[in-house]
Amino acid sequence: MANHKSALKRIRSNEAKRLRNKYKHKTTRNAIKKLRDTESKKEAEEMFVSVTSMIDKLAKKNIIHNNKAANLKSGLAKHIATLK
Repeated sequence: MANHKSALKRIRSNEAKRLRNKYKHKTTRNAIKKLRDTESKKEAEEMFVSVTSMIDKLAKKNIIHNNKAANLKSGLAKHIATLK
């Protein structure tokens, strides 16, 4: 158990941040899956803008690594290019 007030606060704030990060990450993963399931190229291109924005925000906040963000965006762009 923590012995200092600051340590107790750190435990509380870490839990809040963990839950917030988990929510943002899960939301982004669901958006990626939805984009990959889309058949329409026009609809996918519209979704791509918002999904890349979500991915960039995760990378900026260090929830995911920058290289993983680049990998995801690249893969989604390739997927959209193959749609008709």
